[in-house]
Amino acid sequence: MNRAEREAAARRIMEQAPPPVPPELYAEVVRRGSRMLRRRTAARRLMWLLLFAATVAFTVWALTARPWVEPPSQTTPPITGW
Repeated sequence: MNRAEREAAARRIMEQAPPPVPPELYAEVVRRGSRMLRRRTAARRLMWLLLFAATVAFTVWALTARPWVEPPSQTTPPITGW
């Protein structure tokens, strides 16, 4: 087959009416699709919740530990009584 014949055959296949879908198959597909969407939505909400909890935990830790402040030096005692 040359290119023109292949294109014509592909057009004939695409222009044909699709075979009818059995009603029980359609109901099953809708049920599975809605279940998949519910699971995907629940997973997305769980991930946002975990991200929010991690952000809150990090913020609380940073405010209590204050990692940006340099700790006082412990090598020499403070000079008093001069």
